[in-house]
Amino acid sequence: MRMRLTTLAGGLFALLALAATGTSIGLEVAIGAQRRATDGIEAGWISGVAGLALAVPGALLARKVPRNAVAWILCVTGLHWSADGTCAAWVAYATAHDPWLPGVSITWWLYQRLGAALLFSLPLLLIFYPDGRPPAGRGWRWASYVSLGCTAILPVTLLFVPTRIAGAADTEAEPTQLRQLSVDLLTLPLPDTVWEALLRVGYAALPLSMLVPFAVVFRRYRHATGLDKTRMRWLVWAGVVDVLVMLSALLLPQSALSAGLFVAITVTGAAIAIGILRPRLVDIDRLLGGTVLYGALATLVVAVDAVLLAAATTLLGEQGAALAGLLVVMLVYGPLRHRLWQLVQRMVLGRRHDPYRVVSGLAEQLERTDSPEDQLLAVARSVAEAFNAPYVAVEVHRGGDSTLLAEHGHPVSDTQTLPITYRGETVGRLILPAGGPRTVLSPRDERLLADVVRQAAAAARSSHLAAELQQSRERLVGAREEERRRVRRDLHDGLGPALGGVALRIDTARNLLKSSPARADEVLRQAREDVSTALADVRRLVHDLRPPALDDVGLIGAVDQVADRLRTPALTIRVTGEPPAGLAAAVEVAAYRIASEALTNVSKHARAGSCTVDFSLDGDSLVVSVVDDGGGIAAGTPSGVGLISLRERAAELGGRCEISCPPDGGTTVRATLPLGSAARALQEVPDGR
Repeated sequence: MRMRLTTLAGGLFALLALAATGTSIGLEVAIGAQRRATDGIEAGWISGVAGLALAVPGALLARKVPRNAVAWILCVTGLHWSADGTCAAWVAYATAHDPWLPGVSITWWLYQRLGAALLFSLPLLLIFYPDGRPPAGRGWRWASYVSLGCTAILPVTLLFVPTRIAGAADTEAEPTQLRQLSVDLLTLPLPDTVWEALLRVGYAALPLSMLVPFAVVFRRYRHATGLDKTRMRWLVWAGVVDVLVMLSALLLPQSALSAGLFVAITVTGAAIAIGILRPRLVDIDRLLGGTVLYGALATLVVAVDAVLLAAATTLLGEQGAALAGLLVVMLVYGPLRHRLWQLVQRMVLGRRHDPYRVVSGLAEQLERTDSPEDQLLAVARSVAEAFNAPYVAVEVHRGGDSTLLAEHGHPVSDTQTLPITYRGETVGRLILPAGGPRTVLSPRDERLLADVVRQAAAAARSSHLAAELQQSRERLVGAREEERRRVRRDLHDGLGPALGGVALRIDTARNLLKSSPARADEVLRQAREDVSTALADVRRLVHDLRPPALDDVGLIGAVDQVADRLRTPALTIRVTGEPPAGLAAAVEVAAYRIASEALTNVSKHARAGSCTVDFSLDGDSLVVSVVDDGGGIAAGTPSGVGLISLRERAAELGGRCEISCPPDGGTTVRATLPLGSAARALQEVPDGR
């Protein structure tokens, strides 16, 4: 219900403004050729149409955002302006035909006295745009109210000041008919000196009172982010257009000034409505840059034209001046426009207006750099230059909890973060200012940023893989040296002394053979036991390096032997599948270790009745699957050494191991091991010999 009332109210303002505008246009048509008799009164239709250009956006805002004060400021201002135009047209009509028509004196008083109240609309719009609320902060709010009070001094004074004082300066310029229409409807009994002082204060306070509204706009623009920043840019664009239009009107005949005012008001109303309702309707940055460009170019053209035309006319005559002007346009204005366009776009937009150059330049920088740090710095620099950002950071994840950060520019307090993904995996993030020159990207900018981020993702992924490769090499070398140390320790501390003891026992037996054969036989028996123990140690060492069963019975047979040792009347284990022949040794050992460890976990912890081990191919990978029907793993249970070992063995080959518990119970261990370069690379690591 309330929405309907506000819509009706906004529509009523627009209809009244339309009626007032239609009336003023009709009266202007009726005046016709007698317009000269109405000198001193501007054409009412211009004010009427200008008011309509404000009332219509105001009605639209009242329907969409009725709680926004800007909507009602536009509605009231538009109706006021249209009514002011109707008053002007009625007075002009009466002056041209019959000065004593009904209500002419009152209309003339309204036109003279209430027109000044239109000055109040500009500071109101500046203070309450775009959200309809005064600026945040007690100091700014009170300063805004004081500023509005200063603006109101002149309109309120003109409402009550006697005509003899208010029109003293214009009396000689007014036609006789207008002087006869002057009346005092509202007056206060104050001395003339007081009225004169109030008028002087009102005129002096008017320009000063505009300082605070413009400061409010500047403050809001600086602190705005996201769509609010784009909305403020629409207001800036309207201001630039208004200045350019009014400056152009001042250079043209006097009649163009009213037309320029109409254009400026129309642009302002449209920009405010678009800024609040559809701020991303067009790329406001490009629109603003183009407006500044063509405004500066037009100003430059007019200035240069005036100088060159005067000089050429003096030196060459009119015909030569025309030819010289044509040559100047061809040789100077074209290149000058192109360079000025590039300069303005770079200042306003950065380099994103040329996406091909941004992407190709980044690709060249990435080709020239080798280290991950320099590559990420190149990405940060390219994004900063492309989007005219004072600060850009690229952060990528490295192995473990470490990160690599590359920064360009000076850090800012308010930032926004965009994820950097590579093949569905988040590998880092891009950090941009949230309150920078551009926080809401157009679709074209988003495509460019996506292209740059893709290269950043590739660079980040390369950095991540380089770090992983370096860490993997370090782990491999460390594991190899640790394994060598363990084998050396086992040989030195175990097998070496055992073989030495056997040699001593054999020598002892030889010495006792003739004198005490029975004693010699006992010594040889002990030597035989020592040899058996040494052989067991050798088998253990060999098994740790590579299970002999893999060479004897293959992967399936070796895993089946492990299953035989773990089978019980309560646990049934099946081993299925047929892995391809000629598996890389690293893949074969990893598959055996993963299956053995998973079976051991099932036997110890799962309380399962059955378990299935399956080997299959999935593209270029060997898949090891161990499924049991046990109780599963309780939620929140930390991974033990065994589960961590499964994942590490798969990761060493560039694969992965996933452990899941289906809803119907049990546990599934699924390891995917690449058959290609990752496994071969592991075998090709130099052994240092």
